[in-house]
Amino acid sequence: MRFNRLAALTMAGVLAAASLTACGGGSTGSTTAAGTTESAAAADSAADTTAAQADAGTEPAAGDVVTIQVGYENATSEPAAKAVEKWKELVESKSNGTIKMELFPNSALGKKTELIDQMILGEPMITVADGAFLADYGVPDFGIFYAPFMFDTWDEEWSAIDSDWYRGLCDELAQKASIRVLSSNWIYGARNILSVKPVTLPEDLAGLKLRVSSNDLSISSFNSLGASSVGMDMGDVYQALQAKTIDAVENPITPLANRSFQEVAKYLVEDEHILATSMWICGDTFFQSLTADQQKILTEAADEAGLYNNELQEAAETDARQKLLDAGVTITTLTDEQKAKWIEAGQPFYDIAGETLGWSDGLYDTVKEAAK
Repeated sequence: MRFNRLAALTMAGVLAAASLTACGGGSTGSTTAAGTTESAAAADSAADTTAAQADAGTEPAAGDVVTIQVGYENATSEPAAKAVEKWKELVESKSNGTIKMELFPNSALGKKTELIDQMILGEPMITVADGAFLADYGVPDFGIFYAPFMFDTWDEEWSAIDSDWYRGLCDELAQKASIRVLSSNWIYGARNILSVKPVTLPEDLAGLKLRVSSNDLSISSFNSLGASSVGMDMGDVYQALQAKTIDAVENPITPLANRSFQEVAKYLVEDEHILATSMWICGDTFFQSLTADQQKILTEAADEAGLYNNELQEAAETDARQKLLDAGVTITTLTDEQKAKWIEAGQPFYDIAGETLGWSDGLYDTVKEAAK
Protein backbone atom coordinates (compact mmCIF):
# COMPACT_ATOMS: atom_id res chain seq x y z
CA MET A 1 0.00 0.00 0.00
CA ARG A 2 1.28 3.46 -0.88
CA PHE A 3 1.01 4.70 2.70
CA ASN A 4 3.58 2.13 3.80
CA ARG A 5 6.17 3.67 1.48
CA LEU A 6 5.15 7.07 2.75
CA ALA A 7 5.72 5.96 6.33
CA ALA A 8 9.24 4.89 5.42
CA LEU A 9 9.92 8.32 3.95
CA THR A 10 8.56 9.87 7.11
CA MET A 11 11.00 7.84 9.20
CA ALA A 12 13.78 9.24 7.03
CA GLY A 13 12.83 12.70 8.21
CA VAL A 14 11.75 14.17 4.91
CA LEU A 15 8.32 15.31 6.12
CA ALA A 16 9.54 18.14 8.30
CA ALA A 17 7.54 20.98 6.79
CA ALA A 18 4.33 21.93 8.57
CA SER A 19 1.15 22.69 6.65
CA LEU A 20 0.50 26.43 6.75
CA THR A 21 -2.09 26.99 4.06
CA ALA A 22 -5.46 25.76 2.90
CA CYS A 23 -5.59 23.64 -0.26
CA GLY A 24 -5.49 25.39 -3.59
CA GLY A 25 -7.30 28.48 -4.69
CA GLY A 26 -10.49 26.48 -5.01
CA SER A 27 -12.18 28.52 -7.76
CA THR A 28 -14.92 26.33 -9.19
CA GLY A 29 -17.69 26.77 -11.68
CA SER A 30 -19.96 28.56 -9.24
CA THR A 31 -18.08 29.53 -6.08
CA THR A 32 -14.60 30.48 -4.90
CA ALA A 33 -12.83 28.92 -1.92
CA ALA A 34 -10.30 30.59 0.32
CA GLY A 35 -6.77 30.58 -1.05
CA THR A 36 -3.55 30.61 0.91
CA THR A 37 -3.74 31.77 4.53
CA GLU A 38 -0.34 33.42 4.39
CA SER A 39 -0.19 37.07 5.32
CA ALA A 40 -2.00 39.24 2.80
CA ALA A 41 0.43 42.04 3.48
CA ALA A 42 3.38 39.83 2.56
CA ALA A 43 1.64 38.76 -0.63
CA ASP A 44 0.83 42.35 -1.57
CA SER A 45 4.42 43.39 -0.97
CA ALA A 46 5.74 40.58 -3.14
CA ALA A 47 3.18 41.39 -5.82
CA ASP A 48 4.32 45.03 -5.80
CA THR A 49 7.90 43.88 -6.34
CA THR A 50 6.88 41.68 -9.25
CA ALA A 51 4.82 44.49 -10.77
CA ALA A 52 7.74 46.89 -10.42
CA GLN A 53 9.97 44.44 -12.26
CA ALA A 54 7.40 44.18 -15.04
CA ASP A 55 7.08 47.97 -15.31
CA ALA A 56 10.83 48.32 -15.49
CA GLY A 57 11.02 45.65 -18.17
CA THR A 58 13.61 43.68 -16.21
CA GLU A 59 14.05 39.94 -16.22
CA PRO A 60 14.56 38.06 -12.94
CA ALA A 61 18.05 36.79 -12.23
CA ALA A 62 18.58 33.11 -13.04
CA GLY A 63 18.94 32.27 -9.36
CA ASP A 64 15.56 33.86 -8.65
CA VAL A 65 13.66 31.63 -11.09
CA VAL A 66 11.74 28.63 -9.73
CA THR A 67 11.44 25.84 -12.30
CA ILE A 68 8.65 23.30 -11.79
CA GLN A 69 8.36 20.05 -13.73
CA VAL A 70 4.74 19.04 -14.42
CA GLY A 71 4.14 15.38 -15.30
CA TYR A 72 0.79 13.91 -16.39
CA GLU A 73 -0.63 11.01 -18.40
CA ASN A 74 -2.71 13.02 -20.87
CA ALA A 75 -1.80 13.32 -24.55
CA THR A 76 -1.30 16.86 -25.83
CA SER A 77 -4.55 16.67 -27.81
CA GLU A 78 -6.68 16.12 -24.68
CA PRO A 79 -8.52 18.97 -22.90
CA ALA A 80 -6.55 18.54 -19.67
CA ALA A 81 -3.21 18.81 -21.48
CA LYS A 82 -4.34 21.95 -23.30
CA ALA A 83 -5.46 23.43 -19.99
CA VAL A 84 -2.07 22.66 -18.42
CA GLU A 85 -0.51 24.69 -21.23
CA LYS A 86 -2.87 27.51 -20.25
CA TRP A 87 -1.78 27.11 -16.61
CA LYS A 88 1.86 27.44 -17.64
CA GLU A 89 1.09 30.56 -19.65
CA LEU A 90 -0.77 32.16 -16.74
CA VAL A 91 1.86 31.32 -14.14
CA GLU A 92 4.79 32.54 -16.18
CA SER A 93 2.99 35.74 -17.09
CA LYS A 94 1.65 36.54 -13.61
CA SER A 95 5.01 35.77 -11.97
CA ASN A 96 6.92 37.93 -14.47
CA GLY A 97 9.07 34.94 -15.27
CA THR A 98 10.02 34.11 -11.69
CA ILE A 99 8.21 30.76 -12.03
CA LYS A 100 8.80 28.51 -15.03
CA MET A 101 6.78 25.37 -15.73
CA GLU A 102 8.23 22.53 -17.81
CA LEU A 103 5.49 20.25 -19.17
CA PHE A 104 5.80 16.47 -19.60
CA PRO A 105 2.61 14.95 -21.10
CA ASN A 106 2.16 11.27 -21.95
CA SER A 107 3.81 10.20 -18.66
CA ALA A 108 7.16 11.35 -20.09
CA LEU A 109 8.40 12.33 -16.63
CA GLY A 110 7.55 8.95 -15.09
CA LYS A 111 4.71 7.15 -13.36
CA LYS A 112 2.50 9.03 -10.93
CA THR A 113 3.70 7.09 -7.89
CA GLU A 114 7.32 7.77 -8.82
CA LEU A 115 6.64 11.49 -9.18
CA ILE A 116 4.89 11.63 -5.83
CA ASP A 117 7.81 9.91 -4.13
CA GLN A 118 10.07 12.62 -5.52
CA MET A 119 7.63 15.36 -4.49
CA ILE A 120 7.62 14.08 -0.92
CA LEU A 121 11.40 14.36 -0.94
CA GLY A 122 11.08 18.05 -1.84
CA GLU A 123 11.55 18.03 -5.60
CA PRO A 124 9.79 20.90 -7.49
CA MET A 125 7.26 18.72 -9.30
CA ILE A 126 3.52 18.70 -9.94
CA THR A 127 1.26 15.87 -11.06
CA VAL A 128 -2.43 15.06 -11.22
CA ALA A 129 -4.37 12.66 -9.02
CA ASP A 130 -7.93 11.97 -7.84
CA GLY A 131 -9.71 11.19 -4.60
CA ALA A 132 -9.36 7.43 -4.87
CA PHE A 133 -5.63 7.77 -5.44
CA LEU A 134 -5.00 10.27 -2.63
CA ALA A 135 -6.97 8.09 -0.20
CA ASP A 136 -4.00 5.70 -0.21
CA TYR A 137 -1.70 8.38 1.21
CA GLY A 138 -2.93 8.35 4.79
CA VAL A 139 -6.20 10.28 4.38
CA PRO A 140 -8.85 7.68 3.44
CA ASP A 141 -11.68 10.26 3.46
CA PHE A 142 -10.50 11.52 0.05
CA GLY A 143 -11.98 8.34 -1.36
CA ILE A 144 -15.52 9.59 -0.95
CA PHE A 145 -15.05 11.62 -4.13
CA TYR A 146 -15.04 8.27 -5.97
CA ALA A 147 -17.96 6.73 -4.11
CA PRO A 148 -21.13 5.91 -6.09
CA PHE A 149 -23.69 8.71 -6.46
CA MET A 150 -22.09 10.87 -3.77
CA PHE A 151 -22.96 14.08 -5.60
CA ASP A 152 -26.14 14.66 -7.58
CA THR A 153 -24.81 17.71 -9.44
CA TRP A 154 -21.51 19.44 -10.16
CA ASP A 155 -22.65 22.39 -8.05
CA GLU A 156 -22.92 20.08 -5.04
CA GLU A 157 -19.38 18.89 -5.62
CA TRP A 158 -18.07 22.44 -5.99
CA SER A 159 -19.74 23.39 -2.72
CA ALA A 160 -18.03 20.47 -0.97
CA ILE A 161 -14.66 21.41 -2.46
CA ASP A 162 -15.13 25.03 -1.37
CA SER A 163 -15.99 24.00 2.20
CA ASP A 164 -14.07 24.13 5.47
CA TRP A 165 -14.35 20.33 5.57
CA TYR A 166 -12.37 19.99 2.32
CA ARG A 167 -9.78 22.58 3.31
CA GLY A 168 -9.22 20.60 6.51
CA LEU A 169 -8.87 17.40 4.46
CA CYS A 170 -6.20 19.03 2.30
CA ASP A 171 -4.33 20.27 5.35
CA GLU A 172 -4.43 16.76 6.81
CA LEU A 173 -2.91 15.41 3.60
CA ALA A 174 -0.14 18.02 3.77
CA GLN A 175 0.58 17.16 7.40
CA LYS A 176 0.49 13.37 7.04
CA ALA A 177 1.91 12.91 3.56
CA SER A 178 3.65 16.20 2.70
CA ILE A 179 1.38 16.45 -0.36
CA ARG A 180 -0.21 19.82 -1.13
CA VAL A 181 -3.39 20.01 -3.22
CA LEU A 182 -3.09 23.01 -5.53
CA SER A 183 -6.40 22.83 -7.37
CA SER A 184 -9.45 20.54 -7.42
CA ASN A 185 -11.83 22.15 -9.92
CA TRP A 186 -10.71 20.31 -13.07
CA ILE A 187 -13.57 18.21 -14.45
CA TYR A 188 -12.54 14.79 -15.70
CA GLY A 189 -16.11 13.84 -16.50
CA ALA A 190 -19.24 12.02 -15.38
CA ARG A 191 -18.44 8.31 -15.34
CA ASN A 192 -20.86 6.05 -17.23
CA ILE A 193 -21.02 2.36 -18.19
CA LEU A 194 -20.33 1.14 -21.73
CA SER A 195 -21.27 -2.52 -22.21
CA VAL A 196 -21.72 -5.31 -24.73
CA LYS A 197 -25.32 -5.82 -23.64
CA PRO A 198 -28.01 -3.37 -22.50
CA VAL A 199 -27.82 -1.95 -18.97
CA THR A 200 -30.60 0.32 -17.75
CA LEU A 201 -31.17 -0.45 -14.07
CA PRO A 202 -28.85 -1.67 -11.27
CA GLU A 203 -30.22 -5.21 -11.50
CA ASP A 204 -28.78 -5.40 -15.03
CA LEU A 205 -25.31 -5.38 -13.47
CA ALA A 206 -25.83 -8.82 -11.89
CA GLY A 207 -22.96 -11.03 -13.02
CA LEU A 208 -21.66 -8.35 -15.41
CA LYS A 209 -17.85 -8.44 -15.63
CA LEU A 210 -17.14 -4.73 -15.34
CA ARG A 211 -13.72 -3.14 -15.71
CA VAL A 212 -13.06 -0.61 -12.96
CA SER A 213 -10.03 1.27 -11.68
CA SER A 214 -7.62 -1.00 -9.79
CA ASN A 215 -8.32 0.25 -6.28
CA ASP A 216 -10.28 -1.20 -3.36
CA LEU A 217 -12.84 1.61 -3.41
CA SER A 218 -13.91 1.12 -7.04
CA ILE A 219 -13.92 -2.65 -6.80
CA SER A 220 -15.96 -2.78 -3.60
CA SER A 221 -18.44 -0.09 -4.69
CA PHE A 222 -19.36 -1.85 -7.92
CA ASN A 223 -19.46 -5.24 -6.25
CA SER A 224 -22.02 -3.75 -3.87
CA LEU A 225 -24.08 -2.72 -6.92
CA GLY A 226 -24.10 -6.34 -8.08
CA ALA A 227 -21.38 -6.30 -10.74
CA SER A 228 -18.37 -8.59 -10.89
CA SER A 229 -15.69 -5.91 -10.73
CA VAL A 230 -12.41 -6.46 -12.56
CA GLY A 231 -9.48 -4.14 -11.87
CA MET A 232 -7.72 -3.58 -15.18
CA ASP A 233 -5.47 -1.06 -16.91
CA MET A 234 -7.33 0.96 -19.53
CA GLY A 235 -4.78 -0.09 -22.12
CA ASP A 236 -6.01 -3.69 -21.85
CA VAL A 237 -9.74 -2.97 -22.07
CA TYR A 238 -10.27 -2.96 -25.85
CA GLN A 239 -8.85 -6.45 -26.29
CA ALA A 240 -10.68 -7.70 -23.19
CA LEU A 241 -14.03 -6.45 -24.52
CA GLN A 242 -13.29 -7.93 -27.93
CA ALA A 243 -12.36 -11.29 -26.41
CA LYS A 244 -15.35 -11.12 -24.02
CA THR A 245 -13.03 -11.38 -21.02
CA ILE A 246 -15.07 -8.47 -19.67
CA ASP A 247 -18.57 -7.27 -20.52
CA ALA A 248 -18.33 -3.59 -19.71
CA VAL A 249 -16.13 -0.64 -18.78
CA GLU A 250 -16.88 2.49 -16.78
CA ASN A 251 -15.34 5.89 -17.52
CA PRO A 252 -16.34 9.33 -18.78
CA ILE A 253 -17.63 9.34 -22.34
CA THR A 254 -14.63 11.21 -23.78
CA PRO A 255 -11.92 8.67 -22.88
CA LEU A 256 -14.30 5.85 -23.84
CA ALA A 257 -14.65 7.32 -27.34
CA ASN A 258 -10.99 8.30 -27.65
CA ARG A 259 -9.99 4.68 -27.05
CA SER A 260 -12.50 3.48 -29.68
CA PHE A 261 -14.33 1.18 -27.26
CA GLN A 262 -17.51 1.92 -29.24
CA GLU A 263 -16.17 -0.46 -31.87
CA VAL A 264 -16.55 -3.44 -29.51
CA ALA A 265 -19.31 -2.37 -27.06
CA LYS A 266 -22.60 -0.94 -28.26
CA TYR A 267 -24.57 0.12 -25.16
CA LEU A 268 -23.97 3.15 -22.96
CA VAL A 269 -26.02 4.01 -19.89
CA GLU A 270 -25.58 7.57 -18.64
CA ASP A 271 -25.89 6.70 -14.97
CA GLU A 272 -23.22 9.27 -13.95
CA HIS A 273 -22.26 7.17 -10.93
CA ILE A 274 -19.26 9.41 -10.24
CA LEU A 275 -18.76 13.08 -11.10
CA ALA A 276 -15.00 12.82 -11.42
CA THR A 277 -12.64 15.72 -10.82
CA SER A 278 -8.87 15.87 -11.06
CA MET A 279 -6.69 17.21 -8.24
CA TRP A 280 -3.31 18.77 -9.05
CA ILE A 281 -0.71 18.21 -6.34
CA CYS A 282 2.87 19.04 -5.39
CA GLY A 283 5.07 18.32 -2.39
CA ASP A 284 4.25 20.48 0.62
CA THR A 285 7.95 20.96 1.42
CA PHE A 286 8.43 22.56 -1.99
CA PHE A 287 5.19 24.55 -1.68
CA GLN A 288 6.28 26.07 1.62
CA SER A 289 9.60 27.10 0.03
CA LEU A 290 7.70 29.48 -2.28
CA THR A 291 6.88 33.03 -1.31
CA ALA A 292 3.29 33.83 -0.37
CA ASP A 293 2.85 35.59 -3.71
CA GLN A 294 4.23 32.63 -5.65
CA GLN A 295 1.88 30.27 -3.82
CA LYS A 296 -1.05 32.51 -4.69
CA ILE A 297 -0.04 32.77 -8.34
CA LEU A 298 0.39 29.00 -8.65
CA THR A 299 -2.96 28.09 -7.06
CA GLU A 300 -5.09 30.86 -8.56
CA ALA A 301 -3.69 30.22 -12.03
CA ALA A 302 -4.41 26.51 -11.55
CA ASP A 303 -8.05 27.26 -10.78
CA GLU A 304 -8.32 29.61 -13.74
CA ALA A 305 -6.86 26.95 -16.02
CA GLY A 306 -9.30 24.49 -14.45
CA LEU A 307 -12.23 26.56 -15.66
CA TYR A 308 -10.68 26.56 -19.14
CA ASN A 309 -10.32 22.77 -18.91
CA ASN A 310 -14.00 22.48 -18.05
CA GLU A 311 -15.00 24.45 -21.14
CA LEU A 312 -12.85 22.19 -23.30
CA GLN A 313 -14.23 19.08 -21.60
CA GLU A 314 -17.80 20.10 -22.34
CA ALA A 315 -17.03 20.48 -26.05
CA ALA A 316 -15.08 17.20 -26.07
CA GLU A 317 -17.99 15.34 -24.45
CA THR A 318 -20.35 16.58 -27.17
CA ASP A 319 -17.97 15.32 -29.85
CA ALA A 320 -17.46 12.00 -28.06
CA ARG A 321 -21.18 11.41 -27.73
CA GLN A 322 -21.58 11.91 -31.47
CA LYS A 323 -18.73 9.46 -32.13
CA LEU A 324 -20.58 6.81 -30.14
CA LEU A 325 -23.84 7.47 -31.94
CA ASP A 326 -22.12 7.36 -35.33
CA ALA A 327 -20.66 3.97 -34.37
CA GLY A 328 -24.13 2.60 -33.67
CA VAL A 329 -24.02 2.77 -29.86
CA THR A 330 -27.41 2.88 -28.11
CA ILE A 331 -27.25 5.59 -25.44
CA THR A 332 -29.69 5.35 -22.55
CA THR A 333 -30.41 8.56 -20.66
CA LEU A 334 -32.07 7.73 -17.34
CA THR A 335 -35.41 9.10 -16.26
CA ASP A 336 -35.64 10.63 -12.78
CA GLU A 337 -37.30 7.44 -11.53
CA GLN A 338 -34.57 5.23 -12.99
CA LYS A 339 -31.81 7.43 -11.59
CA ALA A 340 -33.44 7.24 -8.15
CA LYS A 341 -33.16 3.43 -8.30
CA TRP A 342 -29.44 3.69 -9.04
CA ILE A 343 -28.89 6.07 -6.14
CA GLU A 344 -30.84 3.77 -3.80
CA ALA A 345 -28.80 0.77 -4.97
CA GLY A 346 -25.59 2.64 -4.15
CA GLN A 347 -26.50 3.34 -0.52
CA PRO A 348 -25.54 -0.06 1.01
CA PHE A 349 -21.93 0.66 0.01
CA TYR A 350 -21.81 3.51 2.54
CA ASP A 351 -22.85 1.13 5.31
CA ILE A 352 -19.65 -0.87 4.89
CA ALA A 353 -17.23 1.81 3.60
CA GLY A 354 -16.36 3.22 7.01
CA GLU A 355 -15.14 -0.14 8.28
CA THR A 356 -13.57 -1.49 5.09
CA LEU A 357 -11.98 1.73 3.80
CA GLY A 358 -11.15 3.50 7.06
CA TRP A 359 -13.46 6.47 6.58
CA SER A 360 -14.28 8.85 9.41
CA ASP A 361 -17.49 8.24 11.36
CA GLY A 362 -20.43 10.00 9.72
CA LEU A 363 -18.40 10.98 6.64
CA TYR A 364 -21.32 10.63 4.23
CA ASP A 365 -23.50 13.01 6.25
CA THR A 366 -20.59 15.42 6.74
CA VAL A 367 -19.96 15.68 3.01
CA LYS A 368 -23.65 15.95 2.17
CA GLU A 369 -23.87 18.88 4.58
CA ALA A 370 -20.78 20.49 3.05
CA ALA A 371 -22.30 20.06 -0.41
CA LYS A 372 -25.35 22.16 0.36
